[in-house]
Amino acid sequence: MHKTIENLNHIQNQINSKILKLNISNYKPKIIAISKTFKINHISPLIEYGHRDFGENKVQEASEKWTEIKNKNKSIKLHMVGKLQTNKVKFVLPLFDFIHSLDSLKLAKKISEEQKKYENKPKIFIQINIGNEPQKTGIIKSQLTEFYNECLNLGLDIVGTMCLPPLDKDPNIYFSEMKKITSVLKLNNISMGMSEDYLKAIEYSSTYLRIGSRIFGARS
Repeated sequence: MHKTIENLNHIQNQINSKILKLNISNYKPKIIAISKTFKINHISPLIEYGHRDFGENKVQEASEKWTEIKNKNKSIKLHMVGKLQTNKVKFVLPLFDFIHSLDSLKLAKKISEEQKKYENKPKIFIQINIGNEPQKTGIIKSQLTEFYNECLNLGLDIVGTMCLPPLDKDPNIYFSEMKKITSVLKLNNISMGMSEDYLKAIEYSSTYLRIGSRIFGARS
């Protein structure tokens, strides 16, 4: 068995044990295998094994790796997990099924304009600057409700929220806040939890876990 499959199974077993311990029913978070920088020969064992959710953060790299594969396998879901510039939106929409990084009204308007050209709308997560960090993009909490309503008026398919908590602080505080915020907006999905904190994110109902190095190993 390929090492990436072993790693994925280990992570899934950890998640299942955590959910059992928390005594939560009807809850099965999805694992997004963050495959950015890895070659397709490193990713293909997971595809053959049946894993279907993958994450990329660069449009050109994703296009080169995934266009042919997705044409052959329509069940694969590709997630844009990096900063998305407005001039890249026209390349993202034909390839990606989910966008986890909607962080400005300018970007929302561009997606709204471009998605009219396609039959299927991307499913979108609003990126929240949960720690109010000046070096990070994202919508601040005080502007979130207004921003969400503007997105709905633009015809965007907003399915949830996303955050990157501060690196040097306890993520539980921010995960808890994300759960409350998402509930207030009456959204069903939260994209939070990565290789170092995905088990903590489960405690706060994360539905999409973005896991890279724990599956694929360290990036060179």
